[in-house]
Amino acid sequence: MARGHQKLQSQQKNAKKQAEMKKAKGHDQKTAAKAALVFTCAVCRSQMPDPKTFKQHFESKHPKSPLPSELEGVEA
Repeated sequence: MARGHQKLQSQQKNAKKQAEMKKAKGHDQKTAAKAALVFTCAVCRSQMPDPKTFKQHFESKHPKSPLPSELEGVEA
């Protein structure tokens, strides 16, 4: 086991290595796509990126259910 000064050097080296790996990784497409899905269907829990798509989904998949209030003024 490293002690004292050697331990500090090892921790600094590891922190630098971790930062470089994180920087090199860049952005993750899966995370970005998940963040873009902001509308969630109350009936089937599917997620949609915008209100137009949400309204189209709701009208086609759940025609018997009443339209949610947030979709009243949206044009499909």
